[in-house]
Amino acid sequence: MESNTSNETICPVIETLKIIGGKWELSVIKNLLDGPRRFNDLLRACYGISSRTLSRILKNLGDNGIVRREIISIRPVTVVYTLTPMGEEMKPVIEAIRNWGTKYAIRNPVISD
Repeated sequence: MESNTSNETICPVIETLKIIGGKWELSVIKNLLDGPRRFNDLLRACYGISSRTLSRILKNLGDNGIVRREIISIRPVTVVYTLTPMGEEMKPVIEAIRNWGTKYAIRNPVISD
């Protein structure tokens, strides 16, 4: 843990989870690891996400320097999303989560309400 100047303790794990901790954030990052994607491609790849939620997630990931939004053409408007170099550094994290999930979570699925 690290401290800041106001005597508060900052935990890097908690701060990271604030940015990428949701299932949709990780799903978007995982899908962008395969290469650039357009909005509707991501919408289909992240099965179950709404377009409103995807827009919010992409904006937040962009604001945090993980995703880059690039306008390819004006008419019709074509936008492509890619991972920034910082986002690309998430690859071993995603792979570790996938490996752990394959080993443990798939055998013991979480039962939710």
